[in-house]
Amino acid sequence: MRQLPLSVRPRDRALFESYYAGPNATVVAQLLTLAAHAPPGLTWLHGPAGSGKTHLLQAICARAGAAALYLPLSQLASLEAAALGEWQGASCLCIDELATVAGELSWERELFALYRDCEERGATLVMAARETPAQLPFALADLASRCAAGQRLGLLALDEPEQCEALRLRARQRGFDLPEESARYLQRRLPRDTASLFALLDELDTAALAAQRRLTVPFIRDALARRLGETRPAPG
Repeated sequence: MRQLPLSVRPRDRALFESYYAGPNATVVAQLLTLAAHAPPGLTWLHGPAGSGKTHLLQAICARAGAAALYLPLSQLASLEAAALGEWQGASCLCIDELATVAGELSWERELFALYRDCEERGATLVMAARETPAQLPFALADLASRCAAGQRLGLLALDEPEQCEALRLRARQRGFDLPEESARYLQRRLPRDTASLFALLDELDTAALAAQRRLTVPFIRDALARRLGETRPAPG
């Protein structure tokens, strides 16, 4: 993967192998084909929070190789829109979090310039947001129409059993076993969005390694109790 400007770095574990496809197997297969063959044109990936859009964009870049670039717009919002010009020239460009700048004309003009650059070179462009193109408040009609004309791939949220399997796959990718009862215990006691569960699982893995313990229900219960105690404000 090419050295990225502005210190934007994908996560090391964001690979196709570490994504639990579940009801999204067809979409994942299409993205795998896209990553392998880098066809020209625009693909729009949409889906609810926690459905894995960021993971899959980064997986595309990891699979596509050195000339692929990942661009998360939320990390660039504090910069001038002209900074987007640094990303021209990629053979595969994955742009995340379109809603961050939708409606801001200066940013949309720069995004349109990236689109035109990809179009002229026959490069692959993948854009992602929770919304479909029609649901975003684009200010630039040319950008809106190009996004609407691209291939659209929609991700579905995982149901409870599928989310449990996703947690267990995440654990295996990190090199440890998460018993099913432990995964279900986490689901019952935390918000059901996958991103939060994954973040906590990583935190628990670190704690378990330090304590030389397995992620059993008693260990998770004690770790969560300690975590809650640390986050409560001290009495006045």
